[in-house]
Amino acid sequence: MAGAVHADAALLGRPHIRVDGLQKVTGATRYASDRRFPNLAHGALVTSAIPRGRILGIETAAAAAISGVLGVFTHRDFAGGIRPVAHLMAGGYANSSHLPLGSDRIAYAGQILALVVAETDEAARAAAALVTVGYEPEAFAASLDAPGAETVRLADLKEKHEDPRRGDADAALFAAPHRISALYRTPVQHHNPLELFTTTCLWEGERLTVHEPTRYVGALKHGLAEQLGLDPGNVRVVSGPIGGHFGSKLALSQHTALVALAARRLGRPVALVPTRRQCFTIANHRPETRHEIHLGADRAGRFTALVHEAEMGASRFDPFAMEGTDVTASLYACPAIRTEERAVRLDRNTPGPMRAPPEVPYLFALESAVDEMAAVLGLDPIELRRRNDTSTDPVSGKPFTTRPLIRCFETGAEAFGWGRRRAGPERDGAWLVGLGCAASVRPVKIAPAVMRVAIAPDGTVAVESAHHEIGNGITTLLAMGAADWLGVPVGSVTVRLGDTDLPPAGLSGGSSTTTSLMNALDQACRSLRARLAAGAAAEGGPLAGAETADIRLAGGSLAARDGRSVALGRAVAALDLRGVETVAEFVPDGVGPEGLAAVKAGHIALSAGGAALSWAFGAQFAEVRVHEETGEIRVARLTGAFAAGRVLNPLAARSQLAGGMIWGLGSALLEETVVDRGTYPNADLAEYLVATAADVPPVIEAILVRDDDAGVNALGVKGLGELGIIGVNAAIANALHHATGRRLRRLPIRCEDLL
Repeated sequence: MAGAVHADAALLGRPHIRVDGLQKVTGATRYASDRRFPNLAHGALVTSAIPRGRILGIETAAAAAISGVLGVFTHRDFAGGIRPVAHLMAGGYANSSHLPLGSDRIAYAGQILALVVAETDEAARAAAALVTVGYEPEAFAASLDAPGAETVRLADLKEKHEDPRRGDADAALFAAPHRISALYRTPVQHHNPLELFTTTCLWEGERLTVHEPTRYVGALKHGLAEQLGLDPGNVRVVSGPIGGHFGSKLALSQHTALVALAARRLGRPVALVPTRRQCFTIANHRPETRHEIHLGADRAGRFTALVHEAEMGASRFDPFAMEGTDVTASLYACPAIRTEERAVRLDRNTPGPMRAPPEVPYLFALESAVDEMAAVLGLDPIELRRRNDTSTDPVSGKPFTTRPLIRCFETGAEAFGWGRRRAGPERDGAWLVGLGCAASVRPVKIAPAVMRVAIAPDGTVAVESAHHEIGNGITTLLAMGAADWLGVPVGSVTVRLGDTDLPPAGLSGGSSTTTSLMNALDQACRSLRARLAAGAAAEGGPLAGAETADIRLAGGSLAARDGRSVALGRAVAALDLRGVETVAEFVPDGVGPEGLAAVKAGHIALSAGGAALSWAFGAQFAEVRVHEETGEIRVARLTGAFAAGRVLNPLAARSQLAGGMIWGLGSALLEETVVDRGTYPNADLAEYLVATAADVPPVIEAILVRDDDAGVNALGVKGLGELGIIGVNAAIANALHHATGRRLRRLPIRCEDLL
């Protein structure tokens, strides 16, 4: 068969430095806001100081009088000029369906009220500070228990939501000889990427080009076209490398259409770089969550009942909330399960994904409860998990494609030294030392994608797709894959991403980038190899008469079994003087052609599989020290053992996992957006605490556990980008309990909680 032509796998599966690393560390990489255009004007935003009400008036004369100001645009200018677009996860394109500058109504603090455009960024910001707004405030609800907050069952809010259930959990809980009942809370948290949510828009006739960091260029393209009444073919979105998103920069943002309209009215390009404080409200955030867990077990330590009731903050205007009991209900064997999820609708912007969206808060609750049950039973926490391991989903009965959870715990425990853990804490002078662990799990997601691969007559290879490089190393993986599968040096491969002029692909999210793009690349390279073999073996070809199944592709040459060989470039030239290319349309198993059509139209088409559950697994371990007099908390060690299918670049994988573990430390001890009278007073990097070098433990170990999964997809790849953060907060909280005897169920945990 022609498809049997092959290359040696010299790169994939081995550590490889980033092919774009030198450009990044030397500052040569160009991000969206680095791009400059002739006659470029600059924008600045004016945002609401109140969480709900009406605009009585906007005074713009002082702003317009500033030298260099070109325009001050409010709802009086743009109302009716921007059409409504639904939320990305409700069949639309936007990170919020709230209509920007659509009326005088105010729905949340930080809502955009005006856009000032000037010759310079400094003039625009100075003018924006002079815009004064008169308000008619209204009663608002900005927290879960505030008067006026509306609690809605997700099953009533979202058409396709189901609360996982099995058996009679309440009766089983009542009959259980051992029970745990506890309430766990996690706070509002905000993304704080180094690269802000910037936009540059320029028009060439009817064609609009947008330079913006976004995790889904396709959604931005089609959504902006719908908002502005344009043909999508006249909208181009260029993202390029992204300086961090992890859930932010979701899709179509609130500010993009405003900048585009200003650029059209002024007849010149306009760039917007919002302030960090504004980024807390013009983009998404992780909402606060509340989890009531009831767990029952028999005398042998086997779970007999699980009840998980969860609430999370949501906006008034989007049917969107981040649910997660589908994971907690399926993690451990249990014959009786009841879950219910509720959204609490508040006067706040729509929340959104934040790396490992539901698993970070939901697994904190469940894995803390499991640790509490282990203490009640007098069992080692790992042993309790071993007794409740399962090869099938307790809710649906579906098997797992692989289930190496306990292997992760065993591998991690050995590396961490879990065996020395005693029932009580250790002491090191004035420090109390505790050890804790927790599970890390993440369902595997995959999406359709289109990939173009071309080989030039000089033997160089171009790989192109409208997906995104967010810093996770997909550029390197694609270069490694093309090099291996086409038999060329990795330096001969050029990868282009982040441009809607390239073949369409889905969003960067759900740890689906590697699973989707590498399978698409594999399909494209198979097609190219088949064409090369058939062309070389055809009459008149450089390897005429050879059996295509015996042609080997490696080292930049095609070689037949009889000893004849031809350089790859010459073989390409023999087929087409301009080169040979293929466009592969990858559609995962279980996803119909409608999935590919959705991606081409800028919609979401993520799939989690069908007949079996495909999950990535891990086990997190933490050593925590608490000063007995001051309550100071120090995380001395973090160890994680992770099984995520076939690992294509162990160097990048370990780096991603370790980075996630550090972020998990921040989730446990540092990160919290304070909500005060509907506003965020700590909306900056001075008071919103993220983990810094001084907070990170000297020892962080990410161990890769072998996980050969033939059922997950053709390459056996499971995404691991989000796996590293999951469970770290619970492991740290469990270690703090081991050290102090205090059970802390609300994040973040601060020293004052231990005094």
